[in-house]
Amino acid sequence: MIEAFAKRKHRIFSFNELRRVSQKKKTGGRSSKKEGAVSIDPVALMDKGKFRELGSNLVGTDPLDFPGYKEKLEAARTASGKEEAVTVGFGQLDKRLIAVAVLHKEFMMGSMSSAVGEKITRLTEAAARHHAPLLIISASGGARMQEGLFSLLQMAKTSAAIQRYKDKGGLYISYLMHPTTGGVSASFAMLGDIILAEPDALIGFAGPRVIEQTIGEKLPEGFQRSAFQVEHGFVDRIVKPEDLREELVTILKLHPITSFKWADLQENK
Repeated sequence: MIEAFAKRKHRIFSFNELRRVSQKKKTGGRSSKKEGAVSIDPVALMDKGKFRELGSNLVGTDPLDFPGYKEKLEAARTASGKEEAVTVGFGQLDKRLIAVAVLHKEFMMGSMSSAVGEKITRLTEAAARHHAPLLIISASGGARMQEGLFSLLQMAKTSAAIQRYKDKGGLYISYLMHPTTGGVSASFAMLGDIILAEPDALIGFAGPRVIEQTIGEKLPEGFQRSAFQVEHGFVDRIVKPEDLREELVTILKLHPITSFKWADLQENK
């Protein structure tokens, strides 16, 4: 499995490269070119690359026969090197088993299709069975419009799965990257027990321009950005992508160690 990850065509930045990108950014500004290039690889977050992907065969279909959707899916797969907008699986982080989902904004802007919702739901249910912490890294424009109601229903499905997981005592950590908006922000992304965010990420349901046009007023400086969300209690802490692993290790040390180990997972393939 690890070898298969190494052969993927898309660009993955190491944490040292991410740190250099962060240091080059100008204060108060964002580089859209750099943002588009950076993707968090779940393998890089884990101990010695210990990550096992689940549900790789679950991919988006065209339930509404939406004009041009199949072509868009194929184009996204070719351009990103991914089969869908999310990768899910289990890994070992600081010697602890952890369930991880990563949304990929390079695949149709990380939009939530039926397949994305199903994969996140299955991962959450598996995390509950294995008594493992759950980490979801979000970067998305919201529900995938080409699947209509089918994609919107994923908001309720994923949210219900996470609530069941929490009812069993699970720890859900949500990391919000730029941007996290629409149906993703209105469902699982904002349900974390601990919510972390990338610096200067846009976080909200509708964008600032739409809100300004709706209410007829000018929004305050930095509205919906990470610092604004921290100030107003929607985000707990801002963490740079290159510092995420260290932050997660600290959080997991405060949480009881799962009774299910990485070796057990390997034996139950």
